[in-house]
Amino acid sequence: MRSKKIVVIYHSQSLGNTKAAAEQVAAGIRGAGEFEAVCLNTNDERVAPAVLADCAGAAFGTPDYFSYPAGGLKVFMDDWLIAQRGGNEDITGMPIALFLTHGGGGRAKEPFEGLLQRVGPQVGETVDIKGAPGEAEAEACRQLGAALVREAEKFLAGQG
Repeated sequence: MRSKKIVVIYHSQSLGNTKAAAEQVAAGIRGAGEFEAVCLNTNDERVAPAVLADCAGAAFGTPDYFSYPAGGLKVFMDDWLIAQRGGNEDITGMPIALFLTHGGGGRAKEPFEGLLQRVGPQVGETVDIKGAPGEAEAEACRQLGAALVREAEKFLAGQG
């Protein structure tokens, strides 16, 4: 049974830019309704796809590593594919939101969107952040979290 929970799965390590963006997305989720936001960093531990089973939505964030998403998110998606092919449909179909940090290239956006589109329909545009999130980027992240809440509410209503 899905709950009023949205998970924010991201990868952040050296600079903390993606973590800062994830925290702003979570703040937008918490400020937009009665949803719990749970942040999980794939750099801290391997995140199992089962975390999606009781969520009404998910946000994913990555730094741009050599024009590709972080390896921790790729491992998550490999595990997700194995679980989905094993018949675990509880981890698909929910709305998702995406955010990306980079040092100036941002070329990981296309493969990132292609990789995560399998989880569910994307809400809005991927928030693209060069460097650390400033106030404009932080606001874009909070707005993304709020938009995800609106779609998660619709998703839950369609489940019942």
